Amino acid sequence: MRTPRIYLETTMFNYYFEPEREAHADTVKLFEEIKEGKYQAYTSVYATAELLKAPDERAQKMVNLISEYGIKILEASDEADILATKYQEQGIMPQGSTVDAQHISIASTNDLDMIISLNFKHIVRKKTVTMTGRVNVDLGYKQVEIHSPMEVVERDDTE
Repeated sequence: MRTPRIYLETTMFNYYFEPEREAHADTVKLFEEIKEGKYQAYTSVYATAELLKAPDERAQKMVNLISEYGIKILEASDEADILATKYQEQGIMPQGSTVDAQHISIASTNDLDMIISLNFKHIVRKKTVTMTGRVNVDLGYKQVEIHSPMEVVERDDTE
């Protein structure tokens, strides 16, 4: 069985360093599962550009996670940008959230299995999952799953 190929959206790197946030523990656990080989992880130049907007020390810590956990960086492409524009034209993503659309489109155009995000405003939403899936299938791509880390990490308990 093939190792699932996942895309880490920008929020994942932020939450790693925010222990007061509810999703912090699951975020760190996901990074550990990546290190253990449970997932093949990717992010993109779209995400790294967002990370570099943070204050210098914080930005460097977040970017260091990429090499520390062996996360591959996907380059921007015309194909991904065109698909992101389609999402916006279809009303799936607001016009002001181009980068959020690009996160989904780059995962789609690179045939990844899943997007992991804590962006509940535009990305981890039923409407986004359903409608980007339809656009993807119509254009010859597969539907990419979109989840929060809480939905995918292994649990030691039965809660």
